[in-house]
Amino acid sequence: MSDRNQDVFFYEDESNNFNVEVLIKNEDVWLNSESISKLFKVGRSAVTKHINNIYIDGELEENSTCSILEHMGNNGKQKYKTKYYNLDMIISLG
Repeated sequence: MSDRNQDVFFYEDESNNFNVEVLIKNEDVWLNSESISKLFKVGRSAVTKHINNIYIDGELEENSTCSILEHMGNNGKQKYKTKYYNLDMIISLG
């Protein structure tokens, strides 16, 4: 997923207790595992395990539901790679 033509939104609930980063890219919604865990109110490790099981079972293909986004750390010197999952994966996890 390139950095072009994408929008980042932050969703908050009415009580400001819930904040999720949402990427919109190519008319699709993308969340990282941390945001998915907040969305479903479960631990990140449970999300990661479920995602891996979905790929192992062949329910979804990784190359069509997962994309890696590179971003710079706070110091501007170190690059981080974060996996983002599209709406198909998010629905499968729900």
